[in-house]
Amino acid sequence: MRRNGIVSARDNSIVANMALAHEGHLKIDWASAHMPVLNRIRAQFEKEQPFKGLKVSICLHLEAKTAYLAKVVQAGGAEVTITGSNPLSTQDDVCAALVEDGITVFAKYNPDPEEFKSLIVRALESKPDLIIDDGGDFATILHGERQDLLPQIRGGAEETTTGITRLKALEKEGTLKLPMVAVNDAYCKYLFDNRYGTGQSAFDGIMRTTNLIIAGKNVVVVGYGWCGKGVAMRARGLGANVIVTEVDAIKAVEAHMDGFTVLPMMEAAKVGELFITVTGVKDVIRGEHYDVMRSGAILCNAGHFDVECNKPELAARAVEKRTVRKNIEEYRLEDGRSIYLLAEGRLVNLAAGDGHPAEIMDTTFALQALSLKYVNDNYQSIGAKVINVPYELDDQVARYKLESLGISIDTLTDEQKKYQESWT
Repeated sequence: MRRNGIVSARDNSIVANMALAHEGHLKIDWASAHMPVLNRIRAQFEKEQPFKGLKVSICLHLEAKTAYLAKVVQAGGAEVTITGSNPLSTQDDVCAALVEDGITVFAKYNPDPEEFKSLIVRALESKPDLIIDDGGDFATILHGERQDLLPQIRGGAEETTTGITRLKALEKEGTLKLPMVAVNDAYCKYLFDNRYGTGQSAFDGIMRTTNLIIAGKNVVVVGYGWCGKGVAMRARGLGANVIVTEVDAIKAVEAHMDGFTVLPMMEAAKVGELFITVTGVKDVIRGEHYDVMRSGAILCNAGHFDVECNKPELAARAVEKRTVRKNIEEYRLEDGRSIYLLAEGRLVNLAAGDGHPAEIMDTTFALQALSLKYVNDNYQSIGAKVINVPYELDDQVARYKLESLGISIDTLTDEQKKYQESWT
């Protein structure tokens, strides 16, 4: 057997069903076959053992691509513990497969909120030397009720805009206690993952869940950051009439010049048929917007937390709530209108789909792996602050990606370099 389960991981883990492991291995194998950059880094890690003797805890959306990142870190010599960053994106078969591969897992699909948090805490109680975080879930607990777990941690890497916002708030307050690399702000992350990954995977989740057409619909994209740009681009490609709402004047002008209709939410709410929030801000769709929506409007979220669509205000207006399809809740209002919410307002691309394509997460998780190595090598000199991914790591990942695609690019001549240097 090529799978050699490690007893300690099996004994310590909390997963739903170990009998699902075979299906999980197949998923991980499929993902890894389409992640050539991460495969190359794995080969380096196996040779160099950068994490030998260290413990690494990971909090990410726990599906096959994340699982392969965990295996790459493990290949670098680490003792790896992993948990999920969203209760609806965890895949139980993948969790079981990781346990068989010797990784300790604290994760289940759709636990209640109390258990969900307890599983995250359990992953931190493994006393890691390094962490990979998503949305600042680890960081919030470490800087809140479990500061006792901070001293051993050398640093880590953060995946999302939301998490970086949380970390920078701690840094501004002077309460950040460890170095963190802002992986989300790397060029290869926001240009490709946020734009192309979110754009495609959001509609993967929407179309799989609803079985409805996008062409001809009025699609409202709430927020025009990198994720919003990707969602709007894909909506237009699918034939939608795209409306963008924004609070940032510069981004609103950009959306207009990209050819999209720009409206305030109150006006967009009157005409929208499908609403996709990608802001990281709470209550961007709320009570007064529900009051003017057309019957049959579909709401979903592609931001980290389930707060962008105000669920309590929607529930307060409903006289009946029912699940009409998996991951589709119908809120029937007093006047007879129905508004539909996908995946409980959680990340629609992960809670109702498989997340970003493997080729996209290949570059993102390559950045995570290299950033983790960087912070381990330099944590003492970095200090307790949020830093960007060093450009040379970003460039290295992009070059590995080009090589995997069989694409070559030009290089500057010595004379060109001298000319360029004369202007800097």
